[in-house]
Amino acid sequence: MMLPQPAEKPDAVLEHETSFMPLYRVLLHNDDVNSMDHVVTTLIRVFRFSRGKSEGIMLEAHNKGVALCAREPYEQAEHHRDQLRSFSLISTIEPD
Repeated sequence: MMLPQPAEKPDAVLEHETSFMPLYRVLLHNDDVNSMDHVVTTLIRVFRFSRGKSEGIMLEAHNKGVALCAREPYEQAEHHRDQLRSFSLISTIEPD
């Protein structure tokens, strides 16, 4: 006997449900310890960004001291910040 599959919510419903959540910025800070390749590889792994996008974020942090990685709900931002830190990168979150 097959059990019924739970109905998936349409994208419009999911967007509406999350539109009331305050967003937070996940920031990557420059450091003098990690190699540029390590930073790019970590951004690809944590955020699943393309290599090009990851290189752009890394270069912005390198040249300006800080770069925006993502804007997302608090729990997700906190999770991504912690993941970046687990790879020895300096990351913070702040309200958007």
